Amino acid sequence: MHGRVASGIAAAVVVGLLIALAALVQETREARYPLSDTAEESLYVTSGPVVRRLSAGYDTLAADLYWIRAIQYYGKTKLRLTGGDASVVPGGDESDYSLLYPMLDLTTTLDPRFNIAYRFGAIFLAEPRPGGAGRPDLALALLEKGLRERADKWEYMQDAGFVHYWWRQDYKAAAEWFDRASKVPGAPWWLQSLSANTLAEGGDRRSSRLMWEAILQSAEIDWLRNDAKRRLVQLTALDEIDALQPIVDGAVARGVEPLTWSMLVRAGMLRGEPVDPTGTPFELGTDGRVRLSSQSSLYPPPREPQRLAPLS
Repeated sequence: MHGRVASGIAAAVVVGLLIALAALVQETREARYPLSDTAEESLYVTSGPVVRRLSAGYDTLAADLYWIRAIQYYGKTKLRLTGGDASVVPGGDESDYSLLYPMLDLTTTLDPRFNIAYRFGAIFLAEPRPGGAGRPDLALALLEKGLRERADKWEYMQDAGFVHYWWRQDYKAAAEWFDRASKVPGAPWWLQSLSANTLAEGGDRRSSRLMWEAILQSAEIDWLRNDAKRRLVQLTALDEIDALQPIVDGAVARGVEPLTWSMLVRAGMLRGEPVDPTGTPFELGTDGRVRLSSQSSLYPPPREPQRLAPLS
């Protein structure tokens, strides 16, 4: 018994030393011979069987390392495409994000129960470009892979419903996934209500609010919880814009010029310059449209799904 324990400890130490040595060698090499983006990205992905053999039974540790690399790759690509890197034009090469799914697939092959990799990975994949890969089909493939491992994971079913709702605007499929999730023992009661409301209302903002409230209640990590809170505040800002727009339209009809917040206040149509929930003034465009300011932490506003046509 003691011999096996000692052997296990020794193996762990050896693996740790090899990883540390590899990191040191790589750091030294990159300092002398910097890698191009293409060369660097080519290091990220290899086949699952090969990595399993190299990990010497430490699949979970290898999965953690590949998950970290997936996050780094996603963050770096997003920074480039959203203009954080001035050397790259936003919306550039379609090959960007092309390694994201293979990296997530490898991570979850090494650790098939890597919950965060499935849930975060689906968001990264489904988000429209340039903030994400714009591949809701791959997001669904990743979640369905997770369900093959854990058929009772209602959170993955809920997330699949969200992907269909926001990014595919397939409300029937979204409702079916919410309904399927609601039937899992231990699933929250509101999933059934969410299914019925989605099927009836489609892209109604109230449905979006219900979904983000659902995420807020079920989120297992702070990042997702905070993102849900931000999305709910964004929806409140959109409600406020909807209330302001008729006032502006009325001013246009009355010939109020120039069309500015201060002029509307002087005309008695507003009590003061309207601000969003963060305290940032709303933008009033020369076209007479009220918008979130690009200086607001709520910008850009969420893309709202198209509402279902009324039933005849």
